[in-house]
Amino acid sequence: MASDQLSATFAALADPTRRAILARLAQGEASVTELAKPFDLSLPAISKHLKVLQRAGLITQSRNAQWRPCRLEGGRLREASDWVGEYRRFWDESFQRLDHVLQDLIEKEKDQSDTGRKDDAQD
Repeated sequence: MASDQLSATFAALADPTRRAILARLAQGEASVTELAKPFDLSLPAISKHLKVLQRAGLITQSRNAQWRPCRLEGGRLREASDWVGEYRRFWDESFQRLDHVLQDLIEKEKDQSDTGRKDDAQD
């Protein structure tokens, strides 16, 4: 995926109103009026949010007579998820290594503690 497309996707996802619109569209297509209902925004303001989502490739809007339904396009979300997934693997592996180090430290501390008790018992 081109870097500029990834930037457009994340920029579109950065706004909570646009994320809420995507969540609504995940349930099925909807008109601009339906998408505007839960928000205290004008239709032109909602239309601006929809244009950002369209430019990012996250939604499409078709024309069916007077009705212009919006539809979620999952491809860009999948690409963004894949990109984030690469870093998720990095962090998972880092946390696993840290877990091993901590387990080793716990075992060493336990061994030292056990050795200290044996020395006290012999005195």
